[in-house]
Formats: sequence, C-alpha cells, structure tokens
Amino acid sequence: MGIFSWLLRSRDKPTNSYHFSGWPFVFGKSAAGAKVNEFTAMQTTAVYACVRILAESIAGLPLHLYEYRGNGKERVPGHPLYFLLHDSPNPEMTSFIFRETAMIHLLLWGNSYAQILRDGRGRVMGLYPLLPNRMSVGRDESGEIVYTYTPMSESNPHLKGQRQITLRREDVLHIPGLGFDGLVGYSPIAMAKNAIGIALATEEYGAAFFKNGARPGGVLEHPGVLKDPSKLRESWHAVYGGTMNTGRIAVLEEGVKYQQIAIPPEEAQFLETRKFQIDEIARLYRVPPHMIGDLEKSSFNNIEQQSLEFVKYTLNPWVVRWEQSLQKALLTDKERKEYFIRFKVDGLLRGDYKSRMEGYAIGRQNGWLSANDIRSLEDLNPIEGDEGGDLYLINGSMTKLKDAGLFANNWKEGNDGET
Repeated sequence: MGIFSWLLRSRDKPTNSYHFSGWPFVFGKSAAGAKVNEFTAMQTTAVYACVRILAESIAGLPLHLYEYRGNGKERVPGHPLYFLLHDSPNPEMTSFIFRETAMIHLLLWGNSYAQILRDGRGRVMGLYPLLPNRMSVGRDESGEIVYTYTPMSESNPHLKGQRQITLRREDVLHIPGLGFDGLVGYSPIAMAKNAIGIALATEEYGAAFFKNGARPGGVLEHPGVLKDPSKLRESWHAVYGGTMNTGRIAVLEEGVKYQQIAIPPEEAQFLETRKFQIDEIARLYRVPPHMIGDLEKSSFNNIEQQSLEFVKYTLNPWVVRWEQSLQKALLTDKERKEYFIRFKVDGLLRGDYKSRMEGYAIGRQNGWLSANDIRSLEDLNPIEGDEGGDLYLINGSMTKLKDAGLFANNWKEGNDGET
C-alpha cells in the first residue's frame, strides 16, 4: 500500500495503532541535511517565537463555564469544573501553565493529551498533561478508541511506577490538530521539515562562518613539493583560525603564499536566505511577521489590522478547537444541554481608546448600551441603579417610522379645534 493510499484510507474501521514519532517518512534528516524534530525545531528562533506567541495567547485568554439562562447566559463559579478551567486544573499547575503546555504540544506534535481524573460519580477532579511523543492511539477489539501511554520519569505522578498504561477515551482530553482522518493530528514540524531544515542549516553555516573569523577559506601555495600537506594545514589553522585569532599577523616562510578565496554569490545571500525562512515559518503557523520581530512590511496604518486578522484567522480556529474538545471530554450529554465553555476574546479585538469611545457613544445613543454595560467592558465598577447606571437611553431626535409626523398632526388638530 502506497503512503498516500494509507493516509487517505477509509477510517470506518481503523485498527492500526498510531505512533507518529516513529515514521521515517516525516522525521529524520531534511533535504538540507539538518536533523529536524520537535526539539531541534525549537532551536530555531522563528519556530520558538511562533509557538510562544500562540501558546501564550491561548493561555492568557479568560476561560469560563457558562449556564444557559433563558435567552442569555451566566457564569457559574460554583461549578467544580469552573475552578479547574479558570484557576487550577491540578495542584501543581495554574490554568495558564496547563493551557500553555497543552498548546505547545499541539503546535509541535499536532496533538495535545491530558489525563482526566474523576471521582466515583464521574465528575472531573483534575487534569494532567501527557507527552504526545509517549502516546499511541488505536482501537481495541470492540472498536473503541484507546490511548496507550508510556510514562517517563516524573511526568505524571498518577502514572508513577507503570511501564505502560491504557486509558479509555473518557479518561483522556484529546485535542487533535490538522489531520487527514479526524482522529489524530499531524505534526506541523514534520510536515514542514524541509523549510525548518533549511533554517537550521543556515544557522549552522553562519556559526561555522563566524567561528572561522568571518572569513572565507583560502589556499596556501608552496613553490616546492610538500611531504605532509596536512601538517602545514593543521598548523596554520591552529595559529590563525577561529575568532580568537582574528587579526593576527601571519609569517610565511620558504616562499609560501596565502591566497584568499572570494565569497561566492550564493554564500553572500546568507542573510536573505535566513530572512526568507523566517517568513516561511511564520506562514506555517499563520502568524503575522511583525509579531515575531519582523517589522519590514509593517507600518502604523496596517499593523493594527494585521493584529485583528491574527485574532480572527489564526487564534479563532484554535479557540473553537479548544472549546469543542473541552465540552466533548469534560461535560456529559446532559450537562452540554445546560452548560457550555467559552474563551473570552473580546479584549484582543479592542481597538484604540478613541475608537472604543466612539463605538460606546453610538451604542449609548441608540439604546443598546447602558452606562454600566460600558463600564463593564472597560473593567470599571458599576454605577448604582438609582443613579441611572442601568438605564437604556435613545436619542430624542429619533422616532419610529410609523410615528413620523405624529406631533405635527396633533398640533394641527389642536389648532383646528381652537379655531
């Protein structure tokens, strides 16, 4: 079976286990010769910056549990799940750290796993992240999805001392990334290993270039025949090679001449190659270049729009993926009819101060925002109700279409009666 036939196979009866890190198809050396995996990729500053900005953005968003109330909604801080999501999913982690760790796993391995601890009633009591490279996904004899995890060291205290553990689907919070079968996601690092490999290779080239004193290679010419050329080459490199020996004066004997080799044009494009790879990696994670330090194409006029598009087209799909996975794994069928989980992204969509004030003025004058609604959006304390904080007002010059001319007709009828 060809690799593409296997990837696009029907998933109605998948029985093979999934262990992504073992595939030579996507891992190993890139075409540029650099070894690429999730750990070496993070040594590239562009990958590190993209992963960090996405992970911290998701981790920093307020996460709440809401209850349906008629036509509206209301937060339920008293629910046990609210504390786990909003404050601390386990005694060792804050909500920020847990979500940041899970998002890093998702961005590097394409999957995020967490063990769900439940009490005797089936209620969620804790969440512990699991390393994706230690997890395999398959099906048992009855066709149910099972997760097989191989613990390492002290990664999870609840799995200590066990060589391998099988977890049921209801005991695992699994957030898959982009994939072909809808069950598991594929690693972005593996899919773009050649692009990342070029970035790693250029960094290695630059390190070797500057280690040699930022000078290209050269040729030593001798008028006679040398019995041991390697000895001359090694002695020259030991005395004059490296950054510490830059600027030393060479003394040549026996008619030896040194001829420097000019830098080829392709090597002169070193900086351009590195810059292009930064754009490639930013494109992979759909992160605007200005958010990872590349301000060449950014200006005062477009940088705010780029930030808003980052929230809309980059963060929003991840937010929806998280919300739906959390609801599916942590809420029962009955609870999903009463409760739902939402990230609050309004803060990231806020414009500058002047734009916000103009928007609030429009809402206030047209009767769909009260003073307390506006103060709540700006994180200010409410005004007492008897002072008009909850009043919804409209502009006096606006009236219903059917009432247009009503006052004029009443005035005319009143004047006709007087005459």
